[in-house]
Amino acid sequence: MDDAERETAFVEKHRIQTLWIEDSNYPHRLKQCEDAPVLLYYKGAADISPQRCVSIVGTRNATSYGKRLCEELISSLQEYDIQIVSGLAYGIDVQAHRLALRHRIPTIGVLGHGLDRMYPSAHRDVASRMLENGGLLTEYPSETIPDRNNFPARNRIIAGLADVTIVIEAAKKGGALITAEIANSYNRDVCAYPGGIDQEYSAGCNYLIKTHRAHLIRHADDLVYLMGWERPKPKQEGSQLRLLTDSLGKDEQQVCNFLLEREQAGVDEIALHFGWPTSKLAMILLEMEMNGLLLSLPGKVYKMLGSP
Repeated sequence: MDDAERETAFVEKHRIQTLWIEDSNYPHRLKQCEDAPVLLYYKGAADISPQRCVSIVGTRNATSYGKRLCEELISSLQEYDIQIVSGLAYGIDVQAHRLALRHRIPTIGVLGHGLDRMYPSAHRDVASRMLENGGLLTEYPSETIPDRNNFPARNRIIAGLADVTIVIEAAKKGGALITAEIANSYNRDVCAYPGGIDQEYSAGCNYLIKTHRAHLIRHADDLVYLMGWERPKPKQEGSQLRLLTDSLGKDEQQVCNFLLEREQAGVDEIALHFGWPTSKLAMILLEMEMNGLLLSLPGKVYKMLGSP
């Protein structure tokens, strides 16, 4: 009881939210996981059940290659109204948090200790800024030290909070591969960037891809395509789309006009409408998709990017 009273006083003094698993504001993605923590401690301004959430993990020894990939990914995701989750560790983790802050993307750090301390201490400034556009989350009460056994356990929270876990750089062993394995066990998507066959910190990513534990991605567009996210409509998008389609060939123009009149259409419906063999239509649709005009939906259904 004394411990409970001290913890209650600490939570109230520092305005920390306690989230019980039965609470309506408990992260809904995490609640779906069998081993979700019964109680979470959260401090921050961000919604912990956002519309889209991406976990980014990787080696503590990030190379210039990994840092560049992280920068390209996060800067490209700025317009997709997402949240970025990581573990505030050295390397890729803190790089993801810093870049999210730079691009004004909400970012959550999942800790392996209580909210009365920061480990590593070098990331105290980043953590402080995250409270303004993001937050800090842990399952551990105050006075819990950053014991090494806590970090593999906290990785399940990183995986459970997100729609997709992205491994940017990882060696053959380490926390990033543990997080990816947990995400797979939750039936969540996992993506990894490939690297050179002789690069130590790409070996883990290459292994995930080789063993079909992760989708290969090269940039944000691959992630967006995999997740079926639509690019938010910029102003004047309709007129820009018309200008782009006006430069297409006759067949492509016909398909564009057909799809612009409908919300979406299947391959068989399009082929029947024009009386084309499916082999011809498949080539047209592939070309249009590669040019960024079409979005491919499950069931061989297509819609124009930018259409309602």
